[in-house]
Amino acid sequence: MTGTGIGLDRALELTRTGDIWLFRGHSAADRAIRMTTNSPVNHVGMSVVIDDLPALIWHAELGRSLPDMWSGTAHRGVQLHNLRDAVMVWSHRYEQQAWLRQLNRPITRDMEESLLRTIARLDGTPFPSTTALAGRWLRGRAQLPRRKSQQPTARQLESAYCAEIVAATYQGMALLPSNRSPNWYDPGRFWSGDRLHLADGYELGGEISVEIPAATADPAT
Repeated sequence: MTGTGIGLDRALELTRTGDIWLFRGHSAADRAIRMTTNSPVNHVGMSVVIDDLPALIWHAELGRSLPDMWSGTAHRGVQLHNLRDAVMVWSHRYEQQAWLRQLNRPITRDMEESLLRTIARLDGTPFPSTTALAGRWLRGRAQLPRRKSQQPTARQLESAYCAEIVAATYQGMALLPSNRSPNWYDPGRFWSGDRLHLADGYELGGEISVEIPAATADPAT
């Protein structure tokens, strides 16, 4: 997972809505998540880049280190953050290595509208405990593919972890099929080694290592 390296500023210039950000850290919690989900990475988020707004990231986390750009408050769980600030916090405070994976072409207007509806429904959804996370993922992996009518919708999620949020959002945008529950996905499913199959000719490129500048001030303070 090395790939070509680019600076954070350049990554922010290049990223578009739907691109994937992957993180890997070395804390006990990071290792527990990777062991729990059998994943090479422990966190995943999705770029949200709309009009002339700063690039944002849509993800779920235990902390409340940054203000949520949708609600205007700082809270745990599912959040929409300033992308630069979030990457700086995850890289410096949480000591995470970051990678970017880009979609091969821009999303459509209908996909963008579906994304915004998903954000409106899911923002603020609680993040599950580590034990609950393990249970959700194991139940998801044990399930056979199901009919669309049997799938839990974004509106039905009472708690959600990072990969589940990205998967549910991708499903809402029709980038992923709806025959699997969002809790079938773990962060590693969004790593190139897993060969995630997207719809309508969309593909994610390989991991681009993002080089993080030195921290001058913690954006979370």
